[in-house]
Amino acid sequence: MNVSYNSLVEAIQDLQGKGYTEDYNLCDAGVEHKQKKHVHKAEDLNVVKYYRFEGMTNPDDSAILYVIETSLGEKGLLVDAYGAYSGNVSKEMLDKLKIAT
Repeated sequence: MNVSYNSLVEAIQDLQGKGYTEDYNLCDAGVEHKQKKHVHKAEDLNVVKYYRFEGMTNPDDSAILYVIETSLGEKGLLVDAYGAYSGNVSKEMLDKLKIAT
């Protein structure tokens, strides 16, 4: 998975084509599967790869795309702003995502 992308949209489309189709949100308890409303704790996740994207005109547009596999065999994506962990994200989850900060 040593690919570089020019945009977040390009990365998401390509990775979805490679089977990373689940959509995740960062939440206080871990990472939530948006459709299934299931929360995965940090120990149930493997961050396979991450990609950083810089906003072209505004640094506030910067984001990180995490490529995630879960202990349940799910493969998906988590998009987050640079270090903008809102709420009370667990220390374990912060440590899991630390590779990209």
